[in-house]
Amino acid sequence: MIRVLLAEDHGVVRGALTVLLNLTGDIQVVAEADRGDEVVAKALAATPDIAVLDIEMPRLDGIEATGRLRRALPTCQVLILTALAQTSLLKKAMDAGASGFLLKDAPTERLAESIRRIAAGERVIDASLAVAAMTASASVLTDREADVLSLVGLGATTGEIAAELHLSAATVRNYISNIITKTRARNRTDAVRIAVDSGWIERPRPNPAASASRR
Repeated sequence: MIRVLLAEDHGVVRGALTVLLNLTGDIQVVAEADRGDEVVAKALAATPDIAVLDIEMPRLDGIEATGRLRRALPTCQVLILTALAQTSLLKKAMDAGASGFLLKDAPTERLAESIRRIAAGERVIDASLAVAAMTASASVLTDREADVLSLVGLGATTGEIAAELHLSAATVRNYISNIITKTRARNRTDAVRIAVDSGWIERPRPNPAASASRR
């Protein structure tokens, strides 16, 4: 029996997956979590073989939870299950120690098969993302430039970016100018689009609270 921890903040989705996995006969969900910061404690208590983690969870995202779980319980492998089809997230998940990355639109049978393959020592990556990752070009951006452009994508002003990254406004403007040149973009908005499409930064997901504060 393969013991699984399932971390998913949507209760209906988590409940449905739990029922379906428990019906397989060789997989048992032994613990559930609806927040990322619960994963390690629940895994230590239940000692699962595999943790199936969503990326977008309250308090702590699934990628950070993966890293913490792998350090706290190295015997527990991690399968990321997400709706976010982004090669940048795939790389971050694998760098954090995940053994698999599967999209939520995959059939339930594929989820069960992925769990079995990971339990057998294999790595599992969604085929479409694997192809995208192999064909993606190396980023032309430095880590700091990627940070700046990510904030541009969230709608942050030059002053807000400077405050967030502890830089001067002049330095931020220089970074943005360099980014536009490197990406051969028409403007900063076009640079965000190019970087997202190339997998160099994550697709911006605005924080409603931050957007409200800017208004």
